[in-house]
Amino acid sequence: MKTRCWPVVCLALLPLLRLSSQVPDSIAPDFVLKTLTGDSVRLADLKGHPVFLNFWASWCKPCRAEMNEIIAAYNAHHQAGLEVLAINLTDQERMRDVRKFVMDLHLPFSVLLDQHGKVRKIYRLRGVPTSVFIDAQGVVRLVNIGPITGETLRHGLADILPAP
Repeated sequence: MKTRCWPVVCLALLPLLRLSSQVPDSIAPDFVLKTLTGDSVRLADLKGHPVFLNFWASWCKPCRAEMNEIIAAYNAHHQAGLEVLAINLTDQERMRDVRKFVMDLHLPFSVLLDQHGKVRKIYRLRGVPTSVFIDAQGVVRLVNIGPITGETLRHGLADILPAP
């Protein structure tokens, strides 16, 4: 079954929705995924760094629309230790579409391939895009289901980045 992309009509309902296993102050479930280049990334290995997870798919228009702000946030905060992991729903895509999306947008951060939907399932994804803000101790601080706004992105980053 294909995970749905959040249409604009649903935006009013987004504050009412939550990932049932990912409420603020819960420990982020660990996972290991391959990158586009064939390396492996384990979430637990990033402990000590704030992490922004973004679940996306190439066929999702809101996913494409929010990427420029995510790229800008990464560029602004990577020196402060921010790690962005763009988790693609590869079990619902063709690899050529994934590669085209990444090349078209020049994604500067790690693109992870959820080839069997395991991470999507452990995070109980309801739709894409979905973003999860995890602090340096591995604790979920904010979950945003649906397209992320600049304001929500700034708020989530403020919750996980070290104080200036």
